[in-house]
Amino acid sequence: MMQPSEIVQHMEVVGSDGGHVGRVDHLVGDEIELTKLDIASGLRHHMIPRTWVDRVEEDTVFLNITKAAAKAAWRTKM
Repeated sequence: MMQPSEIVQHMEVVGSDGGHVGRVDHLVGDEIELTKLDIASGLRHHMIPRTWVDRVEEDTVFLNITKAAAKAAWRTKM
């Protein structure tokens, strides 16, 4: 089971299809906040639940959903 401490700032986040979703800014409770300084994020912070994480390997967070599904369901931070 993945431990929250495995997810650290600047890790790449990719969908199950290998598509780039964003980069980790930090953890907020049970969510991962993606950095806004990433073109894939549209230069806005987005929040994704940790339940979407399939695994963490080296400097990459792999999701259990595709890039398109993640972007369709992520929450934009106001």
